[in-house]
Amino acid sequence: MAEPMVRLDSVSRRFGGLLAVDNVSLAAEAGRITALIGPNGAGKTTLFAMISGFVPPSAGRLFHRGDDITGLPPWRLARRGIGRTFQIVRPFVGLTVRENIAVGAHLTRAARADALGEAARIADMLGLAPVLDRPAASLTVAGRKRLEVARALATGADLLLLDEVLAGLNPTEVATMVPMIRALIERGITILMIEHVMQAVMSLAEHVFVLAEGRVIAQGAPAQIAQDPKVVEAYLGHGAAAKWGAPA
Repeated sequence: MAEPMVRLDSVSRRFGGLLAVDNVSLAAEAGRITALIGPNGAGKTTLFAMISGFVPPSAGRLFHRGDDITGLPPWRLARRGIGRTFQIVRPFVGLTVRENIAVGAHLTRAARADALGEAARIADMLGLAPVLDRPAASLTVAGRKRLEVARALATGADLLLLDEVLAGLNPTEVATMVPMIRALIERGITILMIEHVMQAVMSLAEHVFVLAEGRVIAQGAPAQIAQDPKVVEAYLGHGAAAKWGAPA
């Protein structure tokens, strides 16, 4: 059996007296979209911070392509091919879209011309070519979300951690982002995504992990997860499964 692209074994993270992530084990298979869902405060972004090296785990081990990456700094993980986006999108507003993407490309391309060329290639892939030379500050929320993905992808990442890239978008914008995400898989990119837009999760993900109060409470195919009473309870509160008719 092939080694997962990324694997977490009994990972925990404590901040003082708060246990934000509690003994979580999960894996994202190469070439697939795996989703991580759960209510706000469940520990999802803390998991991403550990995978990308911004926060070390308090316990447990993390693996990338079978190699132990526990405690490695973000720059080393980026060079291994792990890229991530952030919930709050902050482009370099004084730079153009092209220059913003080139910032990511400079991780593996020292020459400015090479980085700018890679920026143009990534922009074309993600539908940003028409705005390449516009200031990043002029982009819509949807445009900034695409730019965030582009900047991460330009680092040469083959594992993308997408943290709520659909949040704040209207249904039309979500509908245009979904095929863009799906197209990345066709290019050999593996995606682990945190998302609250459940219609998109159902459409995109092949496997879903559900986190609540720092623990994995369910996992499986999207259709299976949607019918799980524990998941309904986690999102809607005590007694919600019975009220909404979820099977026991």
